[in-house]
Amino acid sequence: MTLDVAQLCAQLIRFDTTNRGGGDSEGEREAAEHVAAILHDNGVPPTLLEPAPRRTNVLARVHGTDPSLPAVLVQSHLDVVPADAREWSFDPFAGEIRDGFVHGRGAVDMKDMAAMTLAVLNRWHTEGRRPRRDVVLAFVADEEDQGVYGAHWLVDHHAAHFAGVEAAISESGGFSYDVDGVRLYPVGTAERGTSHLKLTATGRAGHGSRRNPQNAVTALVTSLARIAAHQHPVQLTPTVEAFLVGAGKALGVEVDLDDVDGTIARLGPAAKLVENTVRCSTTPTMLQAGYKVNVIPGTATAQLDVRTLPGAVDELIATVDALLEDGVTREFLEHQPAVEAPIDTPWFTAMAEALRDEDPTATVVPYCLGGGTDAKAFSQLGIHCYGFSPLQLPAGFDYRAMAHGVDERVPVAGLEFGVRVLDRFLSS
Repeated sequence: MTLDVAQLCAQLIRFDTTNRGGGDSEGEREAAEHVAAILHDNGVPPTLLEPAPRRTNVLARVHGTDPSLPAVLVQSHLDVVPADAREWSFDPFAGEIRDGFVHGRGAVDMKDMAAMTLAVLNRWHTEGRRPRRDVVLAFVADEEDQGVYGAHWLVDHHAAHFAGVEAAISESGGFSYDVDGVRLYPVGTAERGTSHLKLTATGRAGHGSRRNPQNAVTALVTSLARIAAHQHPVQLTPTVEAFLVGAGKALGVEVDLDDVDGTIARLGPAAKLVENTVRCSTTPTMLQAGYKVNVIPGTATAQLDVRTLPGAVDELIATVDALLEDGVTREFLEHQPAVEAPIDTPWFTAMAEALRDEDPTATVVPYCLGGGTDAKAFSQLGIHCYGFSPLQLPAGFDYRAMAHGVDERVPVAGLEFGVRVLDRFLSS
């Protein structure tokens, strides 16, 4: 039986797999069992693994016709971020298909990729085809937190499953991005590192009406103001440089690598694909202090979303330390380095060719993700990780606003395009 990719995506959305972080999640087991049943029905034996009750991961391997070729990993996460139904114009977990879109939380992050992968496997099964190389599959839990029940746990405890894998594909790349009639397809070849920090200011507690030069709140907010105002230096990675050159050529824009900010300003709408990846960033996001308005607290804390570029962590931390007031200390909450896969490889070439086979006008460029994915886990095994979840999107559709956003949805035609592209790539 041929499976429809839009229906597959809608079915996955109907499993509420909300991950609230800190071990608080739901629905991952049910979604994993659903995926496992589809794999089984299409001749792919699944393995289900749980590092903790109900935090379920699905692993499988499709054996290729040429065992001498390196394997490729296709990995998707089944968990999603929370959705407040009061903010949405439709039920986030109803999985409606209407008006040419599949609607619901996870439609683009990233149950679309899981559905497209399952649709490709179904194609192979119904047509009696096999790929040339082994295709390793991982449908994982906990990506929307820290991966300790998902990818990182699998890498630490089940690395043997990924034996022979040279490259991996996953979310955040391969989608079309229309700029004045030019269709760019950014393929993820890098992502910034994650080095989130907690700042703690220690002072002298006292009455709010009295002068107190050791006010922890004052020390903390002064430090945060300095950090927020600081502009980190431009640092061009190979991926970002290649994006600027490739996108500039396609769009007819002058590229001056000695004036990166000016070049980005000339890119127009395409600037959004690169503007967050030419520098490290230190963004204050959380504050906590005090319990009563007339009491000066003895401590105050803040958390920073810190994103780093390759080789820049030591310099960035030294800069943060220099901006802190006396009595303010910092500690890492999460510390994962940036990752970067090579561009000049048969893998990237095959991705670009698969896109151009379906869209001859495609301009394929490498792309650095401003945030992070499970690539940080799988790259520890020496696997080259790429963001390649192909979709052709309508002009003006704000795809990047969908992930973690309100009224998340994905076009049905885009999913069907993605199945064809994935089939070409994974069959090559």
